[in-house]
Amino acid sequence: MKKAASFLTNKYLLVSAFFVVWVLFFDQRDFFQQREKLGELKKLETQKKYYQQEIEKARKELTDIQHNPAALEKLARERYLMKKDGEDIYIIEDSLTTGK
Repeated sequence: MKKAASFLTNKYLLVSAFFVVWVLFFDQRDFFQQREKLGELKKLETQKKYYQQEIEKARKELTDIQHNPAALEKLARERYLMKKDGEDIYIIEDSLTTGK
């Protein structure tokens, strides 16, 4: 019993325990905030990777449009619904993709 009492009154142990509790719960950058920030960082890195891939796709498409007239015509017809004189365009919407 005397050994347990001396163990609990050890000033180094008490200060160490206080420090650990302070860092885990009360500090400005506590353990739980750090875990939350780490999760947010991973999410942002995933978004960064996605946007970098989208930028590469856009650059490739831009290069293709600038150097290939057939690709430019395809883009104009598909995205902007442009047509040649005398052509008719029919737009068919799939009911599954429109959400109805």
